[in-house]
Amino acid sequence: MLTDTSIELRSAKPSLAMRAVTWLMNKRRPVFPHAPADFEAMMATRTKPTDAKMPGSFERRFDVEKRSVDGCEVVTLHPKTGPGAWHMLYFHGGGFVLPMFKEHWPLAQALVERVGVSVTVPMYDVVPEASASDQDALADAVFADLAQAHDPARIVLCGDSAGGHMALSLAVRLAASGGPQAGRLALFAPWLDVTLADPAIAAVEPHDIMLKIGTLRSCGRMFAGSRDPASPECSPLYLPADALKTLPPTRIWTGRHDLFIVDSRSFTGRLREAGVDAKLYEYEACPHVFMAITRTREAKDVFRLLKQFLKRG
Repeated sequence: MLTDTSIELRSAKPSLAMRAVTWLMNKRRPVFPHAPADFEAMMATRTKPTDAKMPGSFERRFDVEKRSVDGCEVVTLHPKTGPGAWHMLYFHGGGFVLPMFKEHWPLAQALVERVGVSVTVPMYDVVPEASASDQDALADAVFADLAQAHDPARIVLCGDSAGGHMALSLAVRLAASGGPQAGRLALFAPWLDVTLADPAIAAVEPHDIMLKIGTLRSCGRMFAGSRDPASPECSPLYLPADALKTLPPTRIWTGRHDLFIVDSRSFTGRLREAGVDAKLYEYEACPHVFMAITRTREAKDVFRLLKQFLKRG
């Protein structure tokens, strides 16, 4: 059954904590250079990046499992009380080209502690050292591995930014295969069109302290490789209705000071038109992947809504 409304403004004014952290973020060196030429130079001269190490305290906080899937390290965090009723497969963001950030670990911690799920995080190889098809193949393998031990209908696919793209793309491939599918799809500020073609995005750019259109387009071309960046394979915003209608119930969370808000609105509308139970939650003046600022009022609201979303099934 479809929800009553497709878009809900959850916070009309940023919290004091969110304003303070955003101010500090604006003073720091951006993760992605704001000029495309600087981004391309960074990528051309870098050494192979490594994932941020899991905090040592996690061994005390959680039951931690580490294993290898197709040569990739995969970490699972279970609540100390035992595996969660839902198992989350989480793909970290970073434009497909950057590894696990240290900020992703507190987000994973909050998902376990506040949502009550078990969380599996693949440390996938990034572009251009690995190809996008390598990333997809690993996502497929990790899901298949999880589905051997867990009811697929109790697996929620989740990710932030490019990781949201990966979670969505996995859901599409699972539906197309006709095999077991995940029960829920939860996307944090997903990157849905690597070309950022919608002209409305330009009006958001001055407010986005992390992302810039030119740099993202350059990154998107690097991710696409020999493929057309505007193809549905690279930009799931353009998936046909037949592919969308098979997706599980979906929720999206995005800040209004995030370039991806425009495409998130469009995609939510397309999901609804295809008959999918879909909803977008928006937060005024919040930056890209704001839920990683886990102590803020806004992030806590995201975790609360996600927990409610999973309780429905």
